[in-house]
This record gives sequence, structure tokens and C-alpha cells, in this order.
Amino acid sequence: MTSSSHSQQIETYLRRLRKGLLNMREEDAREIVEELRSHILEKAAAGGELTLAGVNSTLAALGSPEELASQYVTDDLLARAESSRAPWVILRGVFHWATLSVSGFLVFIVCVVGYAFGGSFLIAALAKPLNPRVGLWMLDNGSYSLALGMTGRAKEGRELLGWFLIPIGLSLGGGTMLLTTHFGLWCIRRFRQARQSLGVAGQ
Repeated sequence: MTSSSHSQQIETYLRRLRKGLLNMREEDAREIVEELRSHILEKAAAGGELTLAGVNSTLAALGSPEELASQYVTDDLLARAESSRAPWVILRGVFHWATLSVSGFLVFIVCVVGYAFGGSFLIAALAKPLNPRVGLWMLDNGSYSLALGMTGRAKEGRELLGWFLIPIGLSLGGGTMLLTTHFGLWCIRRFRQARQSLGVAGQ
């Protein structure tokens, strides 16, 4: 196989990679492609000459271009989550992380549960002044319901917190949302630091 054929093999790999970076900024995607091109050429020509064995070995070490692109997109989303700190941005980044590993899936589940729990109490606290039926109810069957005044189930039990729901809901809901955000960002930082320590080949 000629050197031109080797280069074509590399360019085919990079084109497939580039298709998976459509959700990233053009400048960032172009920089990733150029860095990878340099990395592949350097590794594949370690003996001073670009060979078929060198190209195949280097591309195999990187993995499929689609999976590699997914990892770059995930890293980009997690970087945005670190800078924005917004719950929906964190959830979006962690969701992509969840498609890559079990640890990402577990972090995603914890974040979803945390934000859902905290958000429910915040909404209830804010809705209480508008609808007094909103509250934490103990139903006749022994279960609990954070009724939002949109169903008749609250009539089957008794309200537990009354107007104390407002300060409790604001503090509990806000605190849970804040703790979930800190947990998500801590996990994101650990994950990205571990990936960066592995270098390009670890991508």
C-alpha cells in the first residue's frame, strides 16, 4: 500500500470522526481533527516511515471514530456544565456521560433523583400561597403525597406541614438542588481530570 493510500485511510477515519462532532462549535471540532491528524501521523510513522501496520495499529488504539467522537462531544458538554453550573446543562452533560459508562449512568440517576426531589419541594413551596391545598399529605392508606392541588387525593388524608411547607420547602428543595449540583460538578471534574491524565490515546 502506498503512502498516499495510508493518508487516505487516515482521512477516511477523520471524516467519520468529524461527522460525529456536528453538535460542537466549528472551531473546536476543527481543532480536534487537526490534533488527531498530527497524533496519528506521529504515532504511525514512529519508525520514520508511514506504514500500513503503523496506521492500523494507531487507529485501532483510538477505537472507532464514532465512539471517539461521542467521547469528545461528552467532554465538551461536561466542560460547558462546569462553567455554567445550570442544572439542565449538568443533566444534559451527565446524560451523554451515562451513554459511555456505568459510572456516568449512576451519576445521572443520582442527579435526576436529586433535582426531582428538590424541584418538587421548591414548586410546592412557591405554589402554596396560590393554592392552600398544596402540601405534604398523609393519605388514609398510610402513604404520602406532595399534592399540588390538582387532584382530589388530598381529601383522603391530612396535611402534615400546613403553611410551614413554604420555609421547609424552600430550604429543603433549594438545599437539595444545591447539593445535587455540587455532587454533579464534583463527579464531572473527577471524570474529566482522569480523562485528561490519559492523554489523546485515552480518548
